[in-house]
Amino acid sequence: MTSNTANTRDAGSLTGKLGTWLMILATVTLGLIVLVETINILFYDPFSDEYFLFRLSGSLANVEIGPLTYLMFGSLLVALMMGLPLAFVTGGLGVVFIYLVGDSLMLNIIPSRIFPMMTNSDLAAIPLFIFMASMLERAGLIEEMFNVVYKWMGGLSGGLATATILASTILAAMVGVIGAAVVTMGIIALPAMLKRGYDHQIALGSIMAGGTLGILIPPSILAILYAVVAQQSVGELYLGAVVPGLMLSVMYIAYVLIRTWMKPSLGPAVPKDERIGLADKLRLLKDLIAPIFLVGLVLGLLFGGIATPVEAAGIGSFGAILVAWKHKAFSVATLKEASVTTAKASAMVLWIMFGASVFVGFYILQGGQTFITDSILGTGLSPYGILFLLMVLLVILGMFLDWVGILLLAVPIFIPIVEALTFDGLFGLPAVPGKDVVLWFGVLYLVNMQMSFLSPPFGYALFYIRGVCPPEISMATIFRSALAFLALQALGLLLCILFPALVTWLPNLVYG
Repeated sequence: MTSNTANTRDAGSLTGKLGTWLMILATVTLGLIVLVETINILFYDPFSDEYFLFRLSGSLANVEIGPLTYLMFGSLLVALMMGLPLAFVTGGLGVVFIYLVGDSLMLNIIPSRIFPMMTNSDLAAIPLFIFMASMLERAGLIEEMFNVVYKWMGGLSGGLATATILASTILAAMVGVIGAAVVTMGIIALPAMLKRGYDHQIALGSIMAGGTLGILIPPSILAILYAVVAQQSVGELYLGAVVPGLMLSVMYIAYVLIRTWMKPSLGPAVPKDERIGLADKLRLLKDLIAPIFLVGLVLGLLFGGIATPVEAAGIGSFGAILVAWKHKAFSVATLKEASVTTAKASAMVLWIMFGASVFVGFYILQGGQTFITDSILGTGLSPYGILFLLMVLLVILGMFLDWVGILLLAVPIFIPIVEALTFDGLFGLPAVPGKDVVLWFGVLYLVNMQMSFLSPPFGYALFYIRGVCPPEISMATIFRSALAFLALQALGLLLCILFPALVTWLPNLVYG
């Protein structure tokens, strides 16, 4: 045994040394290439045949778009599998391929892609909504809200899981950030459910599925980004997502109540001696006045066309400060913590946007959009078959990339494909009006992103909940917990495809 241990240690040491030397070799090689190319740029005419040692600029200029597609996206996959951050991988590869396919002058594409995004006023709503969520979280509102719903629903079988989903639905309308919702509800609701003897899969699944509603229910951060990329009205997209978001929430609750009604041991009700009367329940509702009023004010201003998304987000941020002050939770330290959280989250989103915009913008400029469109349309599939293919591709991407990366890498390529199709309705059901196709596809995309958060093996919600679970709950249990709710999300997606009015009715009613 000692000999085997020594051999294993020696093999590990050899592997470590080999990896170190490979890293050193790669770094030296990269440094040499950068040095030679810098000399070429500074001292040699880029349009002449003279160069120092070698010149990589334009070395891939004659590569066809097909092989270039495999080269660009294959490099992206390899870099991501190495664990490199998406924000810098996409931007870095974009710069590299711009230089390899074109020349140093072609690098002007980079500011021309980034500057229009920097001047887009709708993006200012993102840090404001993140700040609003951070401030409300620190004000203790989420705990109060769960306590109210828990007291109302606790007498039912599965009542705690139902309360978790209801609280998550309200939280989604306040937060719009997935990680915060899943982690916070996991900290608050999971111990209460485990203490009552809830089935692990019901408890974990209700937290994860409820937490992902923030993608769909306004003020979703992802919806703002989609609207910017697709040049769609944020207000219309928010309205289109309301009915599907509430529908999914009802489906989650119905599933929990039916499962626990059929088998009460899966979600035992709170004992009678711990329940409260109707008068006490009504008194508890005062704790919901502030958050519901704030959410109603922000969304009302937005949907009514009284305020732009940025203005509504600004009012919401100021309202969150007032709510924190009312709850005696406001201080300079709280303001600093919320601001730092906002800065970190916003920087992450914006860096991914800039990097992916350069990568995809260059790919489209090289004819990638035409190549992808012709390849997909050339499959001979019907419009709904192509839509199904796009949805599957989004689910697969969701297993490996985060939601911002998927949006900026896939949506600019997918939207022209969807716009080129006519959706006449399945099985004699209503068609999708041409003017509503981008809006409809946007909500389908948002529902799909909910699925990506729950999709094993790399769905983000699975790892968010892992961070707050007791050690005795295995990763396999978390994976199994997601499957039933993942099936409900797929059913919700199918209903939105079959009945497009679920998406288009409310925006058409409000905006005409």
